[in-house]
Amino acid sequence: MALKLYDTLTRSVRDFQPADPPVVRLYACGPTVYDHAHIGNYRAFLVYDLLHRYLTWSGYDVDFVMNLTDVDDKTIDSASQAEKDVREYTAPFTKDILADARTLGILPARVYPLATGYVPQMVSWIERLEEKGLAYAVEDGSVYFSIGAFPSYGRLKGLDPECARPGARVADDEYEKEDVRDFALWKAAKPVDEAVGAAWDSPWGRGRPGWHLECSVMSIAELGETLDIHMGGEDLVFPHHENEIAQSEGVTGKPFVLHWVHVKHLVVEGEKMSKSLGNTITVHQLLEEGLRPAAIRHQLLGAQYRKELNFTRDGLAASAAAVQRLLDFEARLAETVGVDGVGSASGVDGRDNADRANGAGGPLARLAGEAVEAFRAALDDDLNSAEAFAALFVFVNRVNGELDAASDVTESDLESARSALASIDEVLGLLSVARQGLEVDDDFESWIVSLIAERKKARADRDFARADAIRDELAERGIVLEDSSGGTRWKRIQ
Repeated sequence: MALKLYDTLTRSVRDFQPADPPVVRLYACGPTVYDHAHIGNYRAFLVYDLLHRYLTWSGYDVDFVMNLTDVDDKTIDSASQAEKDVREYTAPFTKDILADARTLGILPARVYPLATGYVPQMVSWIERLEEKGLAYAVEDGSVYFSIGAFPSYGRLKGLDPECARPGARVADDEYEKEDVRDFALWKAAKPVDEAVGAAWDSPWGRGRPGWHLECSVMSIAELGETLDIHMGGEDLVFPHHENEIAQSEGVTGKPFVLHWVHVKHLVVEGEKMSKSLGNTITVHQLLEEGLRPAAIRHQLLGAQYRKELNFTRDGLAASAAAVQRLLDFEARLAETVGVDGVGSASGVDGRDNADRANGAGGPLARLAGEAVEAFRAALDDDLNSAEAFAALFVFVNRVNGELDAASDVTESDLESARSALASIDEVLGLLSVARQGLEVDDDFESWIVSLIAERKKARADRDFARADAIRDELAERGIVLEDSSGGTRWKRIQ
């Protein structure tokens, strides 16, 4: 089964076919860096990451670019209130957003273009639109895209042609547009723009680029005139991405994007997230509260990207428990000693998995093959992350059951399970994130071992109060003890 993705333009799920395989040109609309990014932003960023990882895992050479909007109305207004240059104001937010992304295990893009770094290219693009009769300047020095001159406008949104008919000039319109539908390519500078350093020279006078133009120019400058995939939140379909198509294809005459992928919004505790409700949550805030990055990552990927996700504190607790199960499972596979067996474990490519699913190898190899195939099928089905997680935890349960029941297992069979888990986590990125902060240095380990020995003596002396106090002291440091007939085992939990 090949990867199938829902394409917003055709309103259908269809096979993903890049223009120049194995290269995939992937562009994503990033945040406007005037504040810390909220969990809705990061749901989108993590979907971008999931697709980036899955395409790479599937053998594609992914060229991923995500822009950062550092000049627009919001950044200018915020910089003005702070009495700072717009670049000075946005730089710390850019740094924090990228740092939080790394903490959540998001693979870096090749480049994060800043809008302020591409203004000359934007000016040149507007000139080309003017030459083609698709843009016009007005008296104050602003420039607009002429929607009436681009007949296919509205395809992405699926606008009714009757609703998209030309509008009359609005007498009191600030910039005297020729048509109410036309959008700004270049905005004449206002005093506030000059005050925060957000104005540039142009053939039309001092001004700044329109937000819609920024993404077209940055994406084409970095990836070429046709992108294989363009991603963004569902709120960007119209007018932002609709306008990107018009101003991009208006110049190049080529398809701008082959696959449009849009991420649905999330809700918080069943309600729409908004400042007026006071329920806006930032990832920065969650991390400062001490919540584990892997739990945040797990919850934000917990629903398929085109379905609504309900972000809750209870859900975070459940996600933390799920991640701990994976850590425990990984540790069990690592600590289990296999017996010598015939054959050796191989990788986890599609052919090996098919052989294992058909019974080749031992029981763990068979389960590993079935798990990776089910995982692949889930993500091939329009990036269904919920089903992908289900495939993973079915694998965990079945392998644990086999290990509980078996008197021995071959090392090659164990290695098959370990390889499958590692392969799946290359895409989900949970274990690699979960291990952060759980490392134990030699001094800490010596302290743990000494307390376990002291607890063992206290229990032998029937001093159960002291034994319980030691367990509690270790638990406060994130160390959990597991007693068995073979002795006491410890582990560090999230």
